Amino acid sequence: MLSSHSLMSAGFALVSLLELGNAYTLVATYDSTNFFDEFSFFTGADPTDGFVDYVSQSVADSADLVSYQNGQVYLGVDHTTNNPTGGRESVRLSSNEAFTQGLFLADIAHMPGGICGTWPAFWMFGPNWPAGGEIDIIEGVNDQATDSITLHTASGCSVSNSGSLAGTATVGSNCNANNANDGCGVSTSNTNGYGAGFNAIGGGVYATQWTSSGIYVWFFERGSIPSDITDGNPDTSGWGSPTASFSGGGCDFDSYFQNNNIVFDTTFCGSWAGAVWDSTGSCGSLADTCQDYVAGNPGAFVDAYWAINSVKVYQ
Repeated sequence: MLSSHSLMSAGFALVSLLELGNAYTLVATYDSTNFFDEFSFFTGADPTDGFVDYVSQSVADSADLVSYQNGQVYLGVDHTTNNPTGGRESVRLSSNEAFTQGLFLADIAHMPGGICGTWPAFWMFGPNWPAGGEIDIIEGVNDQATDSITLHTASGCSVSNSGSLAGTATVGSNCNANNANDGCGVSTSNTNGYGAGFNAIGGGVYATQWTSSGIYVWFFERGSIPSDITDGNPDTSGWGSPTASFSGGGCDFDSYFQNNNIVFDTTFCGSWAGAVWDSTGSCGSLADTCQDYVAGNPGAFVDAYWAINSVKVYQ
C-alpha cells in the first residue's frame, strides 16, 4: 500500500506531467527582424552597483555595441576605451511586453560569460521588485564555468529542487533570502551551458517553463535541440528532467510571479562579481580589484557579447 507521502508524490508527479505536456501557441518572436523595436534600453544607474555605463540605443548604435549581424542580434560592450571614468559602456535591454506564465525559448549562439570582471545575465523580472518575482535563467560572474539559475521573490516563497537534473545542486530554498538579493537558486554542472564551453559549441537553447505549480529550466546544446522545438511545436513532456526544477508547496507561484519583462544585460564587477573578485577562481591574481582590471584592460572584453538567434514566447 502506498503511504500518504507516496500518494502525494505520485499525485504531484501526475499533475506536473500533465502540466508539462500542455500544448502551447506562439505569441511572440524576437529576432533580427524586430528585436530593437520590441526591447527598450535601460540607461539608469546599475541596481547592482556595477562598474558600468548603460547607454541609450543611439549611443550604442554609434559605438557599434548593438547591431544585427548574420541574422543574429548582437549585444556587446565597449572593448577599446582605457580607464573609462563612469564605468565601461554596455547595454541592458528589457522587452516592452510583460508576460505571466508561458514557455520561453531563447536560442543563443554566444554569450559574454567566463570572462574576469563580467556579470552577464538573461533573466525576467516583474514590477515592484521583488513583489513581481525574478527568474534568472543564465547568470554568472568572472571566470565561472557553469550557469547559476535563481529565483527572487517577496517574503513567503520557498521551493524544492526535487526533479532537477543530476548534477544540479541546491544553493538555497528561501526565495527571499537576504531580502531577496540572494534568492533561491541552484548551481549547475554542465560546462557547455555557460561561458567558454557554451560558446565553443555554438550555444544552444535555454527553455523556461513558468506554470502555476513551478518554474522549470532546460538547456539543450546546439546539436541536441529537440525537433519539436525546431519544428515550432514544443512539447516539454518529452524533454526529460529539467536542468533546474523549482516547485513544491512552499510557494504560491501565481502570487509571487507576474508581469515579467525579458532582460539581457552585461554588467561589470558590482555586488557579485566585484565582491568575489579575489575569493573565487583565478581573477584576483590579475589586479587588486575588479574595477581596476575592467578599467585598465579593454581588450579583455572583445568576446563579452551576446549573439541571439531568437527568443520565442509560447502560452
